[in-house]
Amino acid sequence: QVQLVETGGGLVQTGGSLRLSCSASGGSFGNYAMGWFRQAPGKEREFVARISGSGAMSRYAEPVKGRFTISRDNAKNTVYLQMDSLRPEDTAVYYCARGRTALAGLNEYNYWGQGTQVTVSS
Repeated sequence: QVQLVETGGGLVQTGGSLRLSCSASGGSFGNYAMGWFRQAPGKEREFVARISGSGAMSRYAEPVKGRFTISRDNAKNTVYLQMDSLRPEDTAVYYCARGRTALAGLNEYNYWGQGTQVTVSS
């Protein structure tokens, strides 16, 4: 049984930083890509960042490039999202997800966490 648990959300002022963590259980963590997605109120869920199983490849959505960094520690079965220079438009529930393979593409995620709220005040 695959379980993903996100932590690290909270309230931060514009320009501040947060680090999200996603702890995974079930399955061989390093065999799967991991991704972060977010959903703001009244909007559809959108891609934020993803990282390959080995951690060698990462991709970012345009709005977060240069501000967010995804990383993973396969020994700890954990993926991180470092968020810097936060803006009010980053306010959303952030979800981590596990890909179907180590190089899962954008629409190939089949396990999801429960989400963690990030609120950026202006």
